[in-house]
Amino acid sequence: MKICLILILLFTVLDVDDVFADEKNTLAKQVTQKTKGEYVRKRFLKLMKQPFVANENPQQKKILIIGDSHAQDFLNAIFENNYLSNHQIKTRYIPTRCQIALGEQIQNHWLDEDKKLCNKSDNLALARPQINQADVIILAAFWRKWAAVMLQETIKNLQLNSNQQIYVIGRRSFRTVNPSDTFNLTNTQLKQLRNPVDENQIEINNIMQSTLDKNIFINVHNLLCGKVNTCPAFTDDLTLISFDGGHLSQDGARFFGRILFEQTQLRSLIKYR
Repeated sequence: MKICLILILLFTVLDVDDVFADEKNTLAKQVTQKTKGEYVRKRFLKLMKQPFVANENPQQKKILIIGDSHAQDFLNAIFENNYLSNHQIKTRYIPTRCQIALGEQIQNHWLDEDKKLCNKSDNLALARPQINQADVIILAAFWRKWAAVMLQETIKNLQLNSNQQIYVIGRRSFRTVNPSDTFNLTNTQLKQLRNPVDENQIEINNIMQSTLDKNIFINVHNLLCGKVNTCPAFTDDLTLISFDGGHLSQDGARFFGRILFEQTQLRSLIKYR
C-alpha cells in the first residue's frame, strides 16, 4: 500500500513537472521564434496602393492607413479583431527613414544615406489623390522628433475637408525580451515584467500630445504602458506582445487592437462593423 502511494505521488510530481516544462517551452518558443516580417507586412502589402471602389452605402467608410511597419501593425490589430470588416481599407507605405511629412524642405531632415530611398519612395504628396477620396485617414509610424514637430503643419497641408477624419497613432516600442530573463519567472512575475522603452519615445509623444487636437492624437504609449518609461512584455494571457521589441506578434496585435478600438476615439469606427 505504501509503495503504491509513493508511486502515485511520484507520477503526480512528474506530471506537474511536465506541465511546467511545457509552459516554459511554449514561452521560450514565443520569445525566441520571431514571427518574421512576413506576418507583419502581408496584409498591408496586399492592400497597398489599391484604389477605392465607388459605393452607395453611406455607412461604408473609405479608410486609408499610411505609414511604416507600425502602420502594418495597426492593420493587423484591425484584422485580428475582425474590426472594420464592412469598410474599405487601403494602405500606403512610407519608410521610417523618410517619415510621414508634407511641407517645404523635408529632404533636409533625411540622412544622406537615406535620400536615395526617400526620393523613390511613396510620400504624402504622391498619395494626395487617394487621401482626397478617403473618409478616414490614419497615420501610424515609428515617429522621429522632426516629423512629430512638423506634424501639425503636415496635417494642415493635407487640406482635408470637414467631412474627413484623421487620426495619428503615437509612437510605441517594447524592447526585446531576453529569453534567459524569463525562464525562472512565475506566471505572476511574467505578467509584471516590464521593459524600458526607447529613450525618445515619451518626449516625441508629448510633442504630438501638446500640438495636435485631442480628437486626432492617440497616445498608445500611455494606453499600453501608462505614464512611465517602461512597458509590459506580456499580455494577461502570458502571450508575448512584441516578438522583436518593435513589431506586434499575432497575439500582441489582437491585444493592441482591443485597447485601441474600445478605449479611444477609434471606437466610433466600429459602430457598423
